[in-house]
Formats: sequence, C-alpha cells, structure tokens
Amino acid sequence: MQMKRSKRIHYIDVTFSVPGRSVQGFTTRHEGVSRAPYNSLNLGMGTDDQNFNVEGNRSLLANAFGIGPDALVTVRQTHGSDILVIDEQNEDYSHFLGIESDAIITNQSNVMIGICVADCVPILLCDPKKGVVAAVHAGWQGTAAKLAAKTVAAMKSCFDCNPAELQAAIGPCIGPCCYEVDGPVRQAFLNSALPWDQFSRPSGEGKWQLDLPAANRDLLQGAGLPTASIQASDMCVCCHRELFFSYRRDKGETGRQMGFIMITEP
Repeated sequence: MQMKRSKRIHYIDVTFSVPGRSVQGFTTRHEGVSRAPYNSLNLGMGTDDQNFNVEGNRSLLANAFGIGPDALVTVRQTHGSDILVIDEQNEDYSHFLGIESDAIITNQSNVMIGICVADCVPILLCDPKKGVVAAVHAGWQGTAAKLAAKTVAAMKSCFDCNPAELQAAIGPCIGPCCYEVDGPVRQAFLNSALPWDQFSRPSGEGKWQLDLPAANRDLLQGAGLPTASIQASDMCVCCHRELFFSYRRDKGETGRQMGFIMITEP
C-alpha cells in the first residue's frame, strides 16, 4: 500500500497481484470541500456535515476513477452482519443508500462499492479471475459476528469464488494502541468462539486493548485466504489526526473515510 494522489483525491492505493482488473484503495481526509470538523474529504452521509459537501466529495472520488457519482454505491451501515449482493446492472444506484448492510459484493464492472469508516476496519476483497469484489465494514460487532468470513462464504456461494484465490486488503483503522474496550465486547468475542486472548491485552480492571485488524486477518485466514494474499495497513487512524477521521478521538464529531473498490472493464 502506498499514498497516492489521483485528480485531487488523496488515498492509499492497494495493488493486487493481477493489476488492471480492479482499482481499490482507502481515502484519507484530504482534498475535499467539507469544513471543520469534517475537513475536508468527508464521504459519510450519516454525519452532521452538509449534504451538498458530502455529495461534492463523493463526486470527486467517483470522477477521479472515471465514473459518475451515481455509480458509487454505499449503504446504511448498522454494525450488523447483513450482506448486499449486486449481481445485475441498475439504472439508479442511489436507492442502495437506504439499505441496511455492512458488506457489499458485486460482479458488475464500473460500479464502485464503498464502506465508510472512522475507526472501524475497512476490508476489501477481490477475485480477479471471477471479476468479483467486496467491501466490508467491521467494527467490534461485525468482527464478533465474523462478517469478513461470512462475506468470503457469500462470494463462494453466489459467484463460485475460490477463497484460496481471493486477495484482501485491511485498511487503516483504530489500532490496539488506542482501542480500549470493556466486558460486553469481550463477551461477544467469547460467545462467537473467537480467541479473545490472542487479540487483546489487559489494560485495567475490566478493560482491554483490542486488536481489530489482527482479529479480522485471522477470520480471513480461517475462511481460506492464504496469508500472503492479505495486505494490512499498520496505520492507526486515532494516532494520525493529520490523515484520518477518528470517531473515538474526535468524540463523535468527525467525518468518514472510505474503503472503495471497483472492477474495471476487461
């Protein structure tokens, strides 16, 4: 992964092993039109930022990759485990904004799917042979619900993808250095038979520092992805105020960056 700038969009570029089949990356907070505290590339429709600012920012992202803003698909994220599958062309993708989901899968070319985050883990998946991509939003709830693994299973079920041939990128999110959680989070992981002690360390009475990227990497590996096929950023969004929004750091008054991915025309 490397920082890149494309027609005013500042983002972290991800290159998979079959370049040219897809474009994907993770935006930073730079190069948009929103004002403080959402400055400047806020892509989240669920914030208190002005809608016309967010729409302008989303247009900048879409135009940077040669599509119109109507081909940028996001959903209403609820920290759940529902998965939206888009397997046919739509004349208007804007209605997906109202659909509750925390992962999107598509085999449609020139349709950019995106997941908005401000601390949670953005995960991008790609099957370059089948031409199928996915974007996953994994906070602690989604991680405890094993959403990353469920998305891999859905790609296999819906499009006959082979998990061993998938490639994944785990983007910038809150790191264990800044992510202190309590008993209910621990219990949710234990209820899902996730190895809590492997991903956490005690930080006080009834408190733990949780490593969400490591937990999601483990889920992807358990779903059949080779270790070498999983890239991960080591950047904590809470630590890097100059680059990223962070819900926890900014006490909820902040914007959203996006993990985005799109199949290009073969």
